[in-house]
Amino acid sequence: MKVKYLHTMVRVLDLEKSMKFYELLGLKEIRRIENEKGRFTLVFMAPEGQPECPVELTYNWDGDSGLPSDSRHFGHLAYEVEDIYALCQKLMDNGVTINRPPRDGHMAFVRSPDNVSIELLQAGPAKAPAEPWVSMENHGTW
Repeated sequence: MKVKYLHTMVRVLDLEKSMKFYELLGLKEIRRIENEKGRFTLVFMAPEGQPECPVELTYNWDGDSGLPSDSRHFGHLAYEVEDIYALCQKLMDNGVTINRPPRDGHMAFVRSPDNVSIELLQAGPAKAPAEPWVSMENHGTW
């Protein structure tokens, strides 16, 4: 029996704020479904050239009291990045906390506006350890 990966779904409280966060990571909207009857919006975002690897942002128009306070119940999303230092700097410049800095030049963790844990992994070999990352402490949980 064949199995085909479709997407990972995360529920969001503020669709625009969440979309801006994922855009900072380099994802683009590839599809949107507005469901009047069900009163929800689904926005699928994926890295450029990788429409087969989307994250589905589910926004319930009337709020979402069922959203857990800590969305780690599913683990995390992981993205390989071209330059982990440059992306972490871009995220910080846009107000995103780097929960686990890339001290090793290889791995970092951040959280989305909805508390979803995002792992960032350097493509290829790790970058040489560099400041300010080497001296940066962890913040919160990741």
